[in-house]
Amino acid sequence: MFARYPHPIAPWAVPPDRTRGRLFPETPSEGRGPFQRDRDRIIHSTAFRRLKHKTQVFVAHEGDHYRTRLTHSLEVAQIARSIGRRLALNEDLAEALALAHDLGHPPFGHAGEEALNQAMAADGGFDHNAQAVRVVTRLERRYPAFDGLNLTAETLEGLAKHNGPVARPHRHLADFCTALDLDLATWPSAEAQVAALSDDIAYTNHDLDDGLRAGMFALDELRDLPLAGDAIAEAEAKYPGIAADRLHHETIRTLIGAMVHDVVAESSARLKRAAPSSPDAVRQLGAPVIAFSAPMQAANAEIKAFLMVHMYRHHRVNRMSAKARRVVRELFEAFRADPGCLPMEWQGGDVTSVCDYVAGMTDGYALDEHRRLFDISTRA
Repeated sequence: MFARYPHPIAPWAVPPDRTRGRLFPETPSEGRGPFQRDRDRIIHSTAFRRLKHKTQVFVAHEGDHYRTRLTHSLEVAQIARSIGRRLALNEDLAEALALAHDLGHPPFGHAGEEALNQAMAADGGFDHNAQAVRVVTRLERRYPAFDGLNLTAETLEGLAKHNGPVARPHRHLADFCTALDLDLATWPSAEAQVAALSDDIAYTNHDLDDGLRAGMFALDELRDLPLAGDAIAEAEAKYPGIAADRLHHETIRTLIGAMVHDVVAESSARLKRAAPSSPDAVRQLGAPVIAFSAPMQAANAEIKAFLMVHMYRHHRVNRMSAKARRVVRELFEAFRADPGCLPMEWQGGDVTSVCDYVAGMTDGYALDEHRRLFDISTRA
């Protein structure tokens, strides 16, 4: 029997003990709800473990303390559970989506995705959300009865459209939408919206954290930014003489707390006004119910603009991104031209197989494969 949910949930929350189904019917798990089971399968997947060695902004050899896709996903999950609980939502579903949202990312972060998108332009391009769905429906091979993880319809829906309605679905999304009656043109569940906004909160603040740690900008440069300046002043007033490293961390902590508080307040107001009677009613509203307030949205945009100038376009990041795009592009072109260079289990497929193989690589494995292919002195 599934244990009783630890707190009451709202009528618009996805019920924790019921699902619209899976691609392959299964006997319910004893002691776990369907979304707890999804979460557990995601955590135990090979693709999830690979996130440890996939880049956020900095490549692994630049330092041990910068974010990877794995640490980022864990931080997103923590924020999603916190928001989900305060809004009386299904926090198990929000957590599962937060943990799975980056499973489709290729090596080297956005630089790798740009390179794969260009390489796949004639075949529909590359989209990391669609690739995440492909990972959990096709590419994970752990269970004797099916490929993929056989996740619930609600989790697949959230992976496919957690950023909002999908007007032009990638071809990887089409094959399971009909089977599970998923409508990609509507908004996702409130839980999926929570996971998406939690990703935004984590990404902004943790890039500030990593940028400070990398010396790309100084804490004093944040004083004129909305929210950040207030957070610094608040910490200095509360802890006179605070050490610079502790001020750094207290600033980030305060910023995350302010954003979470704002999301809860704004979303509570939106849900009260809309008063959706069910999860399906949330999907049909035509607008998100989980959101920042307008002032917080503007403040977040200003912080992102600061990061764009001082971090994402920093010469160190630009140089690494250029090298990363070249590595991914050359790997793809080499395997496309000579599929016999692929490992045996990946041979015999089409261009999608090449894309799947390259997208699944960690940063280190991609660099090793590149050396094996292009450095004649390196053992194949």
